[in-house]
Amino acid sequence: MTDDRPHLAVIGAGPAGLAATVAAAAHGVHVTLIDSAARAGGQFYRQPATELNAGRPQALHHQWRTWERLRDALARHVEAGRVTHLTDHHVWLVERRSDRRTGDADRNAFTVHALLGPEQEAPAEVRADAVLLATGGYERVLPFPGWTVPGVLTAGGAQAMLKGTLAVSGRTAVVAGTGPLLLPVATGLAAAGVEVAALIESADPKAFVRRTRTLAAQPGKVAEGAQYAARLLRHRVKLLTRHTVVEAHGEERLEAVTVAALDTDGRVRPGTARRIACDTLAVGHGMLPHTDLAETLGCRLDGLDVHVDDEQRTDVPGVWAAGETTGIGGATLSLAEGHIAGRSAAARLNGTEPDPRTWAPAAKSRTELREFFAALDTVYAPPARWTDLVTDDTVVCRCEEVTGGAIREAVDGLGAGDVRTVKLLTRAGMGWCQGRMCGPAVAGLAGCQLAPSRRPFARPVPLGVLARAGESEPGAEPE
Repeated sequence: MTDDRPHLAVIGAGPAGLAATVAAAAHGVHVTLIDSAARAGGQFYRQPATELNAGRPQALHHQWRTWERLRDALARHVEAGRVTHLTDHHVWLVERRSDRRTGDADRNAFTVHALLGPEQEAPAEVRADAVLLATGGYERVLPFPGWTVPGVLTAGGAQAMLKGTLAVSGRTAVVAGTGPLLLPVATGLAAAGVEVAALIESADPKAFVRRTRTLAAQPGKVAEGAQYAARLLRHRVKLLTRHTVVEAHGEERLEAVTVAALDTDGRVRPGTARRIACDTLAVGHGMLPHTDLAETLGCRLDGLDVHVDDEQRTDVPGVWAAGETTGIGGATLSLAEGHIAGRSAAARLNGTEPDPRTWAPAAKSRTELREFFAALDTVYAPPARWTDLVTDDTVVCRCEEVTGGAIREAVDGLGAGDVRTVKLLTRAGMGWCQGRMCGPAVAGLAGCQLAPSRRPFARPVPLGVLARAGESEPGAEPE
Protein backbone atom coordinates (compact mmCIF):
# COMPACT_ATOMS: atom_id res chain seq x y z
CA MET A 1 0.00 0.00 0.00
CA THR A 2 1.52 3.30 -1.07
CA ASP A 3 -1.35 5.83 -0.85
CA ASP A 4 -2.49 7.90 2.14
CA ARG A 5 -5.85 6.22 2.64
CA PRO A 6 -6.50 4.69 6.08
CA HIS A 7 -5.63 1.02 6.09
CA LEU A 8 -7.80 -1.66 7.70
CA ALA A 9 -6.67 -5.28 8.03
CA VAL A 10 -9.57 -7.75 8.11
CA ILE A 11 -8.60 -11.22 9.32
CA GLY A 12 -10.94 -13.92 8.07
CA ALA A 13 -12.86 -14.13 4.77
CA GLY A 14 -16.02 -15.82 5.99
CA PRO A 15 -19.41 -14.06 6.09
CA ALA A 16 -18.39 -11.51 8.74
CA GLY A 17 -15.04 -10.70 7.14
CA LEU A 18 -16.51 -10.37 3.66
CA ALA A 19 -19.34 -8.11 4.84
CA ALA A 20 -16.89 -5.93 6.77
CA THR A 21 -14.47 -5.71 3.85
CA VAL A 22 -17.15 -4.68 1.36
CA ALA A 23 -18.63 -2.10 3.75
CA ALA A 24 -15.28 -0.52 4.67
CA ALA A 25 -13.92 -0.47 1.11
CA ALA A 26 -17.06 1.30 -0.08
CA HIS A 27 -16.40 4.17 2.35
CA GLY A 28 -12.88 5.33 1.56
CA VAL A 29 -10.72 2.81 3.41
CA HIS A 30 -8.13 0.52 1.87
CA VAL A 31 -8.72 -3.01 3.16
CA THR A 32 -6.32 -5.91 3.25
CA LEU A 33 -8.40 -9.08 3.59
CA ILE A 34 -6.25 -11.85 5.06
CA ASP A 35 -7.39 -15.47 5.05
CA SER A 36 -5.88 -18.92 5.45
CA ALA A 37 -7.94 -20.48 2.67
CA ALA A 38 -7.18 -20.40 -1.03
CA ARG A 39 -10.58 -18.83 -1.78
CA ALA A 40 -12.89 -16.48 0.07
CA GLY A 41 -16.05 -17.77 1.75
CA GLY A 42 -15.01 -19.38 5.00
CA GLN A 43 -16.64 -22.59 6.15
CA PHE A 44 -20.18 -21.42 5.41
CA TYR A 45 -19.47 -20.43 1.80
CA ARG A 46 -16.79 -23.06 1.20
CA GLN A 47 -16.46 -23.78 -2.53
CA PRO A 48 -15.33 -26.89 -4.41
CA ALA A 49 -11.84 -26.69 -5.85
CA THR A 50 -11.82 -25.13 -9.32
CA GLU A 51 -10.26 -28.27 -10.78
CA LEU A 52 -13.37 -30.27 -9.87
CA ASN A 53 -15.48 -28.28 -12.35
CA ALA A 54 -18.57 -28.50 -10.16
CA GLY A 55 -21.67 -27.94 -12.29
CA ARG A 56 -24.02 -26.79 -9.52
CA PRO A 57 -22.07 -25.82 -6.39
CA GLN A 58 -25.14 -23.93 -5.17
CA ALA A 59 -26.80 -27.28 -4.50
CA LEU A 60 -24.63 -27.59 -1.38
CA HIS A 61 -25.57 -24.17 -0.04
CA HIS A 62 -28.40 -21.93 1.00
CA GLN A 63 -28.19 -18.14 0.89
CA TRP A 64 -26.36 -18.60 -2.43
CA ARG A 65 -27.48 -15.23 -3.78
CA THR A 66 -26.02 -13.52 -0.73
CA TRP A 67 -22.72 -15.24 -1.45
CA GLU A 68 -22.82 -14.14 -5.08
CA ARG A 69 -23.37 -10.52 -4.07
CA LEU A 70 -20.47 -10.62 -1.62
CA ARG A 71 -18.20 -12.40 -4.08
CA ASP A 72 -18.93 -9.94 -6.87
CA ALA A 73 -18.57 -6.91 -4.61
CA LEU A 74 -15.21 -8.18 -3.36
CA ALA A 75 -14.03 -8.71 -6.94
CA ARG A 76 -15.01 -5.15 -7.90
CA HIS A 77 -13.16 -3.66 -4.94
CA VAL A 78 -10.07 -5.76 -5.66
CA GLU A 79 -10.10 -4.69 -9.30
CA ALA A 80 -10.47 -1.02 -8.30
CA GLY A 81 -7.54 -1.25 -5.90
CA ARG A 82 -9.60 -0.66 -2.79
CA VAL A 83 -9.03 -4.19 -1.44
CA THR A 84 -5.99 -6.44 -1.36
CA HIS A 85 -7.02 -10.06 -0.87
CA LEU A 86 -4.27 -12.25 0.59
CA THR A 87 -5.00 -15.99 0.45
CA ASP A 88 -3.08 -18.84 2.11
CA HIS A 89 -1.98 -16.47 4.88
CA HIS A 90 -2.18 -18.13 8.30
CA VAL A 91 -2.14 -15.38 10.94
CA TRP A 92 -0.35 -16.29 14.14
CA LEU A 93 -0.06 -12.91 15.89
CA VAL A 94 -1.30 -9.32 15.72
CA GLU A 95 0.91 -6.73 17.41
CA ARG A 96 -0.26 -3.28 18.50
CA ARG A 97 2.17 -0.42 19.01
CA SER A 98 2.21 3.35 18.79
CA ASP A 99 2.90 4.76 15.33
CA ARG A 100 6.64 5.44 15.22
CA ARG A 101 6.47 6.70 11.67
CA THR A 102 4.74 9.87 12.83
CA GLY A 103 5.85 9.93 16.45
CA ASP A 104 2.17 10.00 17.46
CA ALA A 105 1.85 7.85 20.56
CA ASP A 106 -1.95 8.07 20.40
CA ARG A 107 -2.26 6.78 16.85
CA ASN A 108 -2.65 3.04 16.45
CA ALA A 109 -0.35 0.92 14.32
CA PHE A 110 -0.69 -2.82 13.93
CA THR A 111 1.48 -5.55 12.46
CA VAL A 112 -0.24 -8.73 11.36
CA HIS A 113 2.16 -11.68 11.30
CA ALA A 114 1.29 -14.63 9.06
CA LEU A 115 2.77 -17.84 7.66
CA LEU A 116 2.42 -18.53 3.94
CA GLY A 117 1.04 -21.51 2.07
CA PRO A 118 0.28 -25.08 3.08
CA GLU A 119 3.75 -25.53 4.61
CA GLN A 120 3.26 -22.49 6.89
CA GLU A 121 7.00 -21.81 7.07
CA ALA A 122 7.62 -18.58 5.13
CA PRO A 123 6.71 -15.39 7.03
CA ALA A 124 4.69 -12.39 5.88
CA GLU A 125 3.72 -9.13 7.56
CA VAL A 126 0.92 -6.62 6.96
CA ARG A 127 0.94 -3.16 8.57
CA ALA A 128 -2.37 -1.43 9.21
CA ASP A 129 -3.98 1.44 11.10
CA ALA A 130 -6.75 -0.78 12.47
CA VAL A 131 -7.66 -4.45 12.65
CA LEU A 132 -10.98 -6.23 12.33
CA LEU A 133 -11.09 -9.78 13.70
CA ALA A 134 -13.48 -12.10 11.87
CA THR A 135 -11.78 -15.33 12.85
CA GLY A 136 -14.93 -17.46 13.19
CA GLY A 137 -15.33 -20.49 15.39
CA TYR A 138 -14.41 -24.13 15.68
CA GLU A 139 -16.25 -27.28 16.71
CA ARG A 140 -16.67 -28.46 20.27
CA VAL A 141 -15.38 -32.03 20.38
CA LEU A 142 -16.52 -34.38 23.16
CA PRO A 143 -14.93 -37.85 23.34
CA PHE A 144 -16.60 -41.21 23.83
CA PRO A 145 -15.35 -44.80 23.48
CA GLY A 146 -14.30 -45.45 19.89
CA TRP A 147 -14.29 -41.84 18.72
CA THR A 148 -10.77 -42.26 17.32
CA VAL A 149 -11.77 -45.11 14.99
CA PRO A 150 -11.28 -44.19 11.29
CA GLY A 151 -14.63 -43.15 9.89
CA VAL A 152 -15.57 -40.99 12.89
CA LEU A 153 -15.31 -37.29 12.05
CA THR A 154 -16.83 -34.04 13.18
CA ALA A 155 -20.06 -32.81 11.67
CA GLY A 156 -18.29 -29.73 10.33
CA GLY A 157 -15.54 -31.93 8.92
CA ALA A 158 -18.08 -33.99 6.99
CA GLN A 159 -19.66 -30.80 5.64
CA ALA A 160 -16.28 -29.31 4.69
CA MET A 161 -15.33 -32.51 2.84
CA LEU A 162 -18.59 -32.46 0.91
CA LYS A 163 -18.50 -28.75 0.05
CA GLY A 164 -14.78 -28.52 -0.68
CA THR A 165 -14.04 -31.81 -2.39
CA LEU A 166 -17.49 -33.14 -3.40
CA ALA A 167 -16.50 -36.33 -1.57
CA VAL A 168 -17.99 -38.33 1.27
CA SER A 169 -16.24 -40.61 3.71
CA GLY A 170 -18.50 -43.63 3.32
CA ARG A 171 -21.74 -45.11 2.03
CA THR A 172 -23.75 -45.32 5.25
CA ALA A 173 -23.65 -42.59 7.86
CA VAL A 174 -25.00 -41.70 11.26
CA VAL A 175 -25.13 -37.99 12.13
CA ALA A 176 -25.15 -37.38 15.88
CA GLY A 177 -24.66 -34.89 18.69
CA THR A 178 -26.64 -31.70 19.13
CA GLY A 179 -27.15 -28.38 17.40
CA PRO A 180 -28.60 -26.90 14.22
CA LEU A 181 -25.51 -27.87 12.18
CA LEU A 182 -26.62 -31.52 12.22
CA LEU A 183 -29.56 -30.75 9.91
CA PRO A 184 -27.61 -29.42 6.89
CA VAL A 185 -24.98 -32.12 7.40
CA ALA A 186 -27.53 -34.93 7.37
CA THR A 187 -29.49 -33.55 4.42
CA GLY A 188 -26.31 -32.73 2.51
CA LEU A 189 -24.97 -36.27 2.89
CA ALA A 190 -28.32 -37.75 1.91
CA ALA A 191 -28.52 -35.55 -1.19
CA ALA A 192 -25.02 -36.72 -2.14
CA GLY A 193 -26.19 -40.33 -2.20
CA VAL A 194 -25.12 -41.41 1.27
CA GLU A 195 -27.58 -43.57 3.17
CA VAL A 196 -28.10 -41.66 6.43
CA ALA A 197 -29.17 -44.42 8.79
CA ALA A 198 -30.13 -42.05 11.59
CA LEU A 199 -29.91 -38.51 12.90
CA ILE A 200 -29.22 -38.72 16.64
CA GLU A 201 -30.10 -35.50 18.50
CA SER A 202 -29.59 -35.30 22.27
CA ALA A 203 -31.85 -32.26 22.72
CA ASP A 204 -35.45 -32.60 23.91
CA PRO A 205 -38.00 -31.27 21.37
CA LYS A 206 -40.21 -30.15 24.28
CA ALA A 207 -37.62 -27.50 25.09
CA PHE A 208 -38.59 -25.65 21.91
CA VAL A 209 -42.19 -25.35 23.08
CA ARG A 210 -41.06 -23.29 26.07
CA ARG A 211 -39.38 -20.82 23.72
CA THR A 212 -42.17 -20.39 21.18
CA ARG A 213 -42.23 -16.60 21.42
CA THR A 214 -38.51 -16.23 20.69
CA LEU A 215 -38.65 -18.72 17.84
CA ALA A 216 -41.73 -17.08 16.33
CA ALA A 217 -39.79 -13.80 16.08
CA GLN A 218 -37.61 -15.47 13.42
CA PRO A 219 -40.05 -17.03 10.95
CA GLY A 220 -37.31 -17.35 8.34
CA LYS A 221 -35.25 -19.56 10.64
CA VAL A 222 -38.29 -21.63 11.56
CA ALA A 223 -39.09 -22.09 7.87
CA GLU A 224 -35.49 -23.09 7.21
CA GLY A 225 -35.72 -25.74 9.92
CA ALA A 226 -38.99 -27.01 8.44
CA GLN A 227 -37.35 -27.33 5.03
CA TYR A 228 -34.57 -29.45 6.52
CA ALA A 229 -37.15 -31.61 8.29
CA ALA A 230 -38.98 -32.14 4.98
CA ARG A 231 -35.74 -33.22 3.30
CA LEU A 232 -35.05 -35.69 6.11
CA LEU A 233 -38.50 -37.20 5.56
CA ARG A 234 -37.97 -37.33 1.80
CA HIS A 235 -34.72 -39.23 2.28
CA ARG A 236 -36.30 -41.43 4.99
CA VAL A 237 -33.75 -40.45 7.62
CA LYS A 238 -34.71 -41.81 11.03
CA LEU A 239 -34.68 -39.10 13.70
CA LEU A 240 -33.98 -40.10 17.30
CA THR A 241 -34.26 -37.23 19.78
CA ARG A 242 -33.04 -37.36 23.39
CA HIS A 243 -30.51 -39.98 22.28
CA THR A 244 -26.73 -40.01 22.22
CA VAL A 245 -23.88 -42.10 20.84
CA VAL A 246 -22.52 -44.39 23.53
CA GLU A 247 -19.74 -46.09 21.57
CA ALA A 248 -18.27 -46.42 18.09
CA HIS A 249 -17.20 -49.90 17.00
CA GLY A 250 -14.52 -51.03 14.57
CA GLU A 251 -10.82 -51.76 14.24
CA GLU A 252 -9.43 -50.68 10.88
CA ARG A 253 -12.65 -48.88 10.01
CA LEU A 254 -15.91 -47.87 11.67
CA GLU A 255 -18.46 -50.68 11.49
CA ALA A 256 -21.29 -49.56 13.76
CA VAL A 257 -22.30 -47.24 16.59
CA THR A 258 -24.28 -47.90 19.73
CA VAL A 259 -26.83 -45.25 20.65
CA ALA A 260 -29.06 -44.98 23.70
CA ALA A 261 -31.87 -42.83 25.05
CA LEU A 262 -31.28 -40.13 27.67
CA ASP A 263 -33.35 -39.38 30.74
CA THR A 264 -34.28 -35.88 31.86
CA ASP A 265 -31.00 -35.56 33.79
CA GLY A 266 -28.87 -36.39 30.74
CA ARG A 267 -28.03 -39.93 31.85
CA VAL A 268 -28.23 -42.96 29.58
CA ARG A 269 -31.42 -44.88 30.25
CA PRO A 270 -30.64 -48.56 30.98
CA GLY A 271 -31.94 -51.04 28.47
CA THR A 272 -32.32 -48.54 25.60
CA ALA A 273 -29.07 -49.22 23.74
CA ARG A 274 -29.29 -50.14 20.09
CA ARG A 275 -26.60 -50.83 17.50
CA ILE A 276 -26.69 -49.14 14.08
CA ALA A 277 -24.46 -50.35 11.26
CA CYS A 278 -22.54 -47.57 9.47
CA ASP A 279 -19.12 -46.73 8.06
CA THR A 280 -19.27 -43.00 8.86
CA LEU A 281 -20.20 -41.12 12.02
CA ALA A 282 -20.44 -37.34 11.77
CA VAL A 283 -20.70 -36.02 15.31
CA GLY A 284 -20.89 -32.46 16.62
CA HIS A 285 -21.80 -30.67 19.84
CA GLY A 286 -21.88 -27.05 18.78
CA MET A 287 -19.23 -24.42 18.20
CA LEU A 288 -16.77 -22.32 20.20
CA PRO A 289 -15.40 -18.91 19.17
CA HIS A 290 -11.83 -18.44 17.91
CA THR A 291 -10.38 -15.82 20.27
CA ASP A 292 -6.62 -16.45 20.14
CA LEU A 293 -5.74 -13.24 18.30
CA ALA A 294 -8.11 -11.18 20.42
CA GLU A 295 -6.57 -12.55 23.60
CA THR A 296 -3.02 -11.72 22.54
CA LEU A 297 -4.16 -8.17 21.79
CA GLY A 298 -5.60 -7.91 25.29
CA CYS A 299 -9.26 -7.72 24.26
CA ARG A 300 -11.81 -8.29 27.00
CA LEU A 301 -13.78 -11.51 26.84
CA ASP A 302 -17.31 -12.17 28.06
CA GLY A 303 -16.90 -15.80 29.03
CA LEU A 304 -15.51 -17.30 25.82
CA ASP A 305 -16.74 -14.52 23.50
CA VAL A 306 -14.90 -11.34 22.50
CA HIS A 307 -16.66 -8.37 24.10
CA VAL A 308 -17.81 -5.67 21.66
CA ASP A 309 -19.91 -2.52 21.87
CA ASP A 310 -22.76 -1.46 19.59
CA GLU A 311 -20.23 -0.62 16.85
CA GLN A 312 -18.52 -4.03 17.16
CA ARG A 313 -15.49 -2.34 18.75
CA THR A 314 -13.46 -4.26 21.29
CA ASP A 315 -12.06 -2.45 24.32
CA VAL A 316 -8.66 -2.25 22.58
CA PRO A 317 -8.44 0.98 20.51
CA GLY A 318 -8.31 0.29 16.80
CA VAL A 319 -9.60 -3.28 17.05
CA TRP A 320 -13.06 -4.42 15.89
CA ALA A 321 -14.49 -7.94 15.99
CA ALA A 322 -17.45 -9.52 14.21
CA GLY A 323 -19.00 -12.90 13.58
CA GLU A 324 -18.60 -16.11 15.54
CA THR A 325 -15.63 -14.76 17.51
CA THR A 326 -18.08 -12.50 19.40
CA GLY A 327 -20.53 -15.36 19.98
CA ILE A 328 -21.80 -18.28 17.92
CA GLY A 329 -24.85 -17.25 15.93
CA GLY A 330 -24.67 -18.39 12.31
CA ALA A 331 -24.01 -16.70 8.99
CA THR A 332 -26.87 -14.19 8.98
CA LEU A 333 -25.81 -12.74 12.33
CA SER A 334 -22.18 -12.70 11.15
CA LEU A 335 -23.17 -10.73 8.06
CA ALA A 336 -24.98 -8.12 10.16
CA GLU A 337 -22.10 -7.75 12.60
CA GLY A 338 -19.55 -7.58 9.78
CA HIS A 339 -21.48 -4.83 8.02
CA ILE A 340 -21.71 -2.76 11.21
CA ALA A 341 -18.04 -3.28 12.02
CA GLY A 342 -16.93 -2.31 8.52
CA ARG A 343 -19.02 0.87 8.49
CA SER A 344 -17.85 1.86 11.97
CA ALA A 345 -14.18 1.20 11.21
CA ALA A 346 -14.33 3.17 7.95
CA ALA A 347 -15.92 6.20 9.62
CA ARG A 348 -13.50 6.30 12.53
CA LEU A 349 -10.44 5.74 10.35
CA ASN A 350 -11.62 8.65 8.22
CA GLY A 351 -11.86 10.83 11.33
CA THR A 352 -15.65 11.10 11.48
CA GLU A 353 -18.21 10.02 14.06
CA PRO A 354 -20.17 6.99 12.82
CA ASP A 355 -23.89 7.45 12.29
CA PRO A 356 -25.72 4.36 13.62
CA ARG A 357 -28.69 5.20 11.39
CA THR A 358 -26.64 4.04 8.40
CA TRP A 359 -26.65 0.49 9.73
CA ALA A 360 -30.03 0.47 11.49
CA PRO A 361 -31.44 -2.58 9.60
CA ALA A 362 -28.30 -4.59 10.40
CA ALA A 363 -28.48 -3.54 14.06
CA LYS A 364 -32.11 -4.63 14.30
CA SER A 365 -31.25 -7.98 12.73
CA ARG A 366 -28.30 -8.35 15.11
CA THR A 367 -30.46 -7.81 18.20
CA GLU A 368 -33.15 -10.25 17.09
CA LEU A 369 -30.69 -12.94 16.02
CA ARG A 370 -28.70 -12.70 19.23
CA GLU A 371 -31.89 -13.32 21.21
CA PHE A 372 -32.80 -16.21 18.93
CA PHE A 373 -29.45 -17.97 19.24
CA ALA A 374 -29.29 -17.37 22.98
CA ALA A 375 -32.53 -19.35 23.21
CA LEU A 376 -31.12 -22.09 20.97
CA ASP A 377 -28.03 -22.36 23.17
CA THR A 378 -30.18 -23.42 26.09
CA VAL A 379 -31.84 -26.11 23.97
CA TYR A 380 -28.79 -27.42 22.14
CA ALA A 381 -26.56 -28.02 25.15
CA PRO A 382 -24.51 -31.24 25.34
CA PRO A 383 -26.03 -33.88 27.62
CA ALA A 384 -25.43 -32.91 31.23
CA ARG A 385 -23.81 -36.27 32.08
CA TRP A 386 -21.78 -36.81 28.92
CA THR A 387 -18.63 -37.38 30.98
CA ASP A 388 -20.17 -40.60 32.34
CA LEU A 389 -19.57 -42.13 28.90
CA VAL A 390 -15.82 -41.41 28.93
CA THR A 391 -14.18 -44.58 30.22
CA ASP A 392 -10.74 -44.54 31.83
CA ASP A 393 -9.14 -45.99 28.70
CA THR A 394 -10.88 -43.55 26.31
CA VAL A 395 -8.32 -41.29 24.64
CA VAL A 396 -9.23 -37.67 25.39
CA CYS A 397 -6.19 -35.78 24.09
CA ARG A 398 -5.32 -37.36 20.76
CA CYS A 399 -2.12 -35.36 20.23
CA GLU A 400 -0.52 -36.59 23.46
CA GLU A 401 -2.60 -39.79 23.85
CA VAL A 402 -3.87 -38.84 27.31
CA THR A 403 -6.75 -40.98 28.54
CA GLY A 404 -9.78 -40.21 30.63
CA GLY A 405 -8.26 -42.24 33.47
CA ALA A 406 -5.10 -40.11 33.49
CA ILE A 407 -7.16 -36.93 33.67
CA ARG A 408 -9.33 -38.29 36.49
CA GLU A 409 -6.19 -39.31 38.39
CA ALA A 410 -4.82 -35.77 38.00
CA VAL A 411 -8.07 -34.39 39.43
CA ASP A 412 -8.95 -36.96 42.09
CA GLY A 413 -5.49 -38.14 43.04
CA LEU A 414 -3.30 -35.07 42.52
CA GLY A 415 -5.78 -32.28 43.22
CA ALA A 416 -5.91 -30.58 39.81
CA GLY A 417 -8.85 -28.21 39.68
CA ASP A 418 -8.44 -26.45 36.34
CA VAL A 419 -7.47 -27.18 32.76
CA ARG A 420 -4.01 -25.63 33.09
CA THR A 421 -3.05 -27.81 36.06
CA VAL A 422 -4.34 -30.92 34.30
CA LYS A 423 -2.23 -29.92 31.31
CA LEU A 424 0.91 -29.60 33.45
CA LEU A 425 0.31 -32.98 35.10
CA THR A 426 -0.77 -35.02 32.08
CA ARG A 427 0.35 -33.09 28.93
CA ALA A 428 -3.30 -32.95 27.78
CA GLY A 429 -3.43 -29.96 25.43
CA MET A 430 0.32 -29.71 24.76
CA GLY A 431 0.13 -31.13 21.24
CA TRP A 432 -0.24 -29.59 17.79
CA CYS A 433 -3.81 -28.36 18.34
CA GLN A 434 -2.82 -26.73 21.65
CA GLY A 435 -5.94 -27.95 23.40
CA ARG A 436 -8.51 -26.78 20.87
CA MET A 437 -9.77 -30.33 20.37
CA CYS A 438 -9.49 -31.67 23.91
CA GLY A 439 -9.98 -28.48 25.94
CA PRO A 440 -13.77 -28.81 26.41
CA ALA A 441 -13.41 -32.49 27.32
CA VAL A 442 -10.62 -31.86 29.83
CA ALA A 443 -12.65 -29.09 31.44
CA GLY A 444 -15.69 -31.36 31.68
CA LEU A 445 -13.73 -34.21 33.25
CA ALA A 446 -12.03 -31.78 35.64
CA GLY A 447 -15.40 -30.36 36.66
CA CYS A 448 -14.46 -26.77 35.83
CA GLN A 449 -15.51 -24.13 33.33
CA LEU A 450 -13.67 -23.95 30.03
CA ALA A 451 -11.60 -20.76 30.27
CA PRO A 452 -9.65 -18.80 27.64
CA SER A 453 -6.29 -20.44 27.01
CA ARG A 454 -4.21 -17.26 26.73
CA ARG A 455 -1.88 -18.77 24.17
CA PRO A 456 0.97 -16.46 23.10
CA PHE A 457 0.43 -17.35 19.42
CA ALA A 458 -2.59 -18.49 17.44
CA ARG A 459 -0.72 -21.39 15.80
CA PRO A 460 2.68 -23.13 15.96
CA VAL A 461 5.45 -20.96 14.52
CA PRO A 462 8.94 -22.00 13.32
CA LEU A 463 11.74 -20.65 15.51
CA GLY A 464 13.38 -19.03 12.49
CA VAL A 465 10.25 -17.02 11.81
CA LEU A 466 10.15 -15.87 15.43
CA ALA A 467 13.77 -14.80 15.25
CA ARG A 468 13.19 -12.75 12.09
CA ALA A 469 10.04 -11.19 13.55
CA GLY A 470 12.01 -10.06 16.58
CA GLU A 471 14.52 -8.31 14.32
CA SER A 472 11.88 -6.47 12.21
CA GLU A 473 11.71 -2.69 12.36
CA PRO A 474 8.45 -1.51 13.98
CA GLY A 475 8.45 1.78 12.09
CA ALA A 476 8.56 0.32 8.59
CA GLU A 477 6.12 1.57 6.01
CA PRO A 478 2.90 -0.42 5.53
CA GLU A 479 2.96 -3.10 2.85
